[in-house]
Amino acid sequence: MIFAIAFCTFLLENQTSIFAGILRRTGSQILDVTDAEVWVMDPKTEYFEQTKALKDTDVNRVRGVEGVQWAVRLFKGSPVARTPNGKFAASFCLGLDDATLTGAPRKMLLGSWERLREADAIVIDKAGYVLLFPGEPLQIDRALEINDHKAVIVGISDASAPFVSWPVIHTRYSQAVNFVGRERTQLSYVLVRPSPGVSPEELTRRIQAQTGLRARTTNEFRWDCIRYYLKNTGIPINFGITIAIALIVGTVVAGQTFYLFTLENLKQFGALKAIGVSNWRLTRMVVLQALTVGGIGFSIGTGIAALFFEITLQKLATRGLVLMWQNVVLTGACILFVIVIASLLSIRRVVVLEPAEVFRG
Repeated sequence: MIFAIAFCTFLLENQTSIFAGILRRTGSQILDVTDAEVWVMDPKTEYFEQTKALKDTDVNRVRGVEGVQWAVRLFKGSPVARTPNGKFAASFCLGLDDATLTGAPRKMLLGSWERLREADAIVIDKAGYVLLFPGEPLQIDRALEINDHKAVIVGISDASAPFVSWPVIHTRYSQAVNFVGRERTQLSYVLVRPSPGVSPEELTRRIQAQTGLRARTTNEFRWDCIRYYLKNTGIPINFGITIAIALIVGTVVAGQTFYLFTLENLKQFGALKAIGVSNWRLTRMVVLQALTVGGIGFSIGTGIAALFFEITLQKLATRGLVLMWQNVVLTGACILFVIVIASLLSIRRVVVLEPAEVFRG
């Protein structure tokens, strides 16, 4: 039973935490923009990766809304980055407002985001650098080619892991549109900071009412991304199947093991009933045994899960995937459900047991 509960605990905590971590990645680039609190976009935009270009004049329309402290442009594209030795990869390219560099990465491992004001300057995340320059030490002032344009790495950031394992590149807005290729309209988002005394939620309502554009707070936009992937991808089904199997296996194995334990000790239970022990006391004894076994198994399973995430946390591909306390609490509730069901299934045989029947056998 301890092994069954430990295995069930590990599977539940492992899969639910990975599931939550992957969903959190869908809005990682949104959370990395710490300067702004409101995102303005085309009315049909549903999540971060889905963009429809706004008009350049939309920035001024947003700035004219009462309660806007400032509003700046943000560009998002997916150009191909290529190294001098031919290694290449598609990338997330974020073009920041030339004057303010709003949205620049604040967690820098090497170099400085302030150098983005230099000609051809870009900041690339560590995972993207390792992907393009495998086995080489981190180094700035290296050159890349992005859609036949020269780019110079002036900084290496610790950007949050994106949903797709592409390099995350930050540069100036004017530089980013050159990398991707100029089109008639290229503005992806407008980043907004509310004036003091105006809440982000209130400002979003004002912007939507006056401009007809879609405005979302940082947290609302992040949850939009999560809901989109939950609704339109197979991620919840795949993880849900594994989680359901873990619950079923834990319940069946624990219930069967505990039932066999009860059958093997029917004589002892019969003797206890013969000397006057009530069914209620016997039930509490069995439930206590089940809770003890469940507590030991849950602790072992949680320890294994914590060790797993501690090891994988150091790897770039699985960075940001952690054992969340919410998942531990949820798993604990599920394990409690499993052991209660297992103990109740086994106690039925004891409740209907007649001492004379046992000793006669």
